[in-house]
Amino acid sequence: MSHNTFGYFFRVTTWGESHGPAIGGVVDGCPPGIRFKLSEIQAELDRRRPGKSRFVTQRREPDEVKILSGVLPDEDGETLITTGTPISMLIENVDQRSKDYGEIADRYRPGHADYAYDQKYGIRDYRGGGRSSARETAVRVAAGALARKVVPGLVVRGALVAMGEKDINRDNWDWDFVNDAENPFFTPDRDSLAELTEYLDGIRKAGSSVGAIIEIVAEGVPAGLGEPLYGKLDQDIASNIMSIGAVKGVEIGNGFEAARIRGEQNADQMRMGPDGKPVFLSNHAGGILGGISTGQPVIARFAVKPTSSILTPRQSIDRFGKEVDVLTKGRHDPCVGIRAVPIGEAMVACAIADHYLRHRGQTGRSGGSNW
Repeated sequence: MSHNTFGYFFRVTTWGESHGPAIGGVVDGCPPGIRFKLSEIQAELDRRRPGKSRFVTQRREPDEVKILSGVLPDEDGETLITTGTPISMLIENVDQRSKDYGEIADRYRPGHADYAYDQKYGIRDYRGGGRSSARETAVRVAAGALARKVVPGLVVRGALVAMGEKDINRDNWDWDFVNDAENPFFTPDRDSLAELTEYLDGIRKAGSSVGAIIEIVAEGVPAGLGEPLYGKLDQDIASNIMSIGAVKGVEIGNGFEAARIRGEQNADQMRMGPDGKPVFLSNHAGGILGGISTGQPVIARFAVKPTSSILTPRQSIDRFGKEVDVLTKGRHDPCVGIRAVPIGEAMVACAIADHYLRHRGQTGRSGGSNW
């Protein structure tokens, strides 16, 4: 299998399978001298970690990350300093139950990657989906935590804005509530909690699943990142997000809504601010014009399909061409979109860090304007 790497200057390679002994990755191109604590990486992994509520898979993985190379300890014993060499990370798998997948070893789960993998490689790892499992994304989250350190002042946050047919009320948006201990959904709308709980409980008890829409907002992105044609910032953000399993659509800014409004409504008008710098009066473009960041918040939204591994029987075939009915036992997310929030954040952070380093290498500047 090729194509296990993304990024150009800030390059991330992941390895490992859902039911193997471990997963891990290598971050290449991280600049030297970046200071961070292992606890900062772990905090992001804990947000994605399974088993935190009844609304996600009950697989009990601590997701404890180990850094094997590319850093030196500071004198305080807690801070690590990047050396500029490849940073290798490892996360052990400790709670695999491969026997749960014995019944689908030769059967293709409808909506899953099983059939496509078999057609491509002639072999597939049926134990939790192997590389196609969301388990692989833990490494991306660890890499994204490092990427946040590359761009000074960068803040990347995400939230669940819809689950199935349930939308949040944007008038109630509260970033502080997204990571509240009482909030298992990453919703920014406190009032939506009871409704989402009842809704997903019903989905879960019915042995089914549901999709979600996630919104990522990156603030502190300097103007000037991205290339005008084949290396657009929004192009690479979309590519990174689409690489996440179960993602079926991405939009930047107002996205598809832009097709429904007039030009005078969609254009982000500009005026001069009191400090002599330009000010945008709206942000329909999502902080990117012509593939290049404007200095406004970068906004991306993506759609996550319902989990394909469900207890509701579905019609399919097996690898011998026999028609079968498939239901998937084991531990699965009734809404995989919930844990996609920190994954989406990580992939956006990696894209921005990569473009920041590309821009600095090409122009000798760290972004900004001539104003």
